[in-house]
Amino acid sequence: QVQLVESGGGLVQPGGSLRLSCAASRSGFRLYTMGWYRQAPGKQRELVAHITSGGSTNYADSVKGRFTISRDNAKNTVNLQMNSLKPEDTAVYYCNYVQRPVEWGQGTQVTVSS
Repeated sequence: QVQLVESGGGLVQPGGSLRLSCAASRSGFRLYTMGWYRQAPGKQRELVAHITSGGSTNYADSVKGRFTISRDNAKNTVNLQMNSLKPEDTAVYYCNYVQRPVEWGQGTQVTVSS
């Protein structure tokens, strides 16, 4: 059973930073495009960043210039560095395979508030 385990969330003040990490158990991790998603209360889940097997990245306009996605294929992890956080970034953050998603993990809560 493929598992996704997200970590690194927390409470941070506006302008602060957090680094999220996701551990994935699917074999051949390095071959897959991985994404970070978020779901705010009352809203649909949205893709905020993804990274291809070759390392190309893409970001939602709302986080461009503030978030950086990276991957470590040796450790089967994908990370999200979040800087200059805003209250509107408050959400539960999830990772998943973009083209062949599996069951969602529990996610990690990010709360941006003063």
